[in-house]
Amino acid sequence: MQSPVGTWAVVIATPIGKQHVTLLISERDGKLEGTATQGAETVPLIDAQCQGSRLRWTQRVTRPMKLVIEFDVTFDETKMKGTAKAGILPTSKLEGVRES
Repeated sequence: MQSPVGTWAVVIATPIGKQHVTLLISERDGKLEGTATQGAETVPLIDAQCQGSRLRWTQRVTRPMKLVIEFDVTFDETKMKGTAKAGILPTSKLEGVRES
C-alpha cells in the first residue's frame, strides 16, 4: 500500500494566484499528522485521513486571510493532485511532487 508520508512541494492555483506550499506528512502511532508551510506561516494538518491513494485533511490559515481549507487529493509514489476548498471561494486545483 502506498503512503503519503514524506515531504511534498505543492502548488495550489487559487483565485489570488498560485500558492506554493511545503507539506511534511508523518505517521505516529498509526495516525497521520503533519504541517503545511507557506511563506512564514506553518500550520498543522487537521484530521488527516488516508484510504488507499486518497488523502483528505483540513487546515486553518491566517495568510493571505483567515480561512479553513478542506483538501481532497490522490497520490502515488511521486505525484499528488486534487483540490483545496476554502469556504465560499471556488475550488482550487492542487498539484504536488514528492521531494522525499
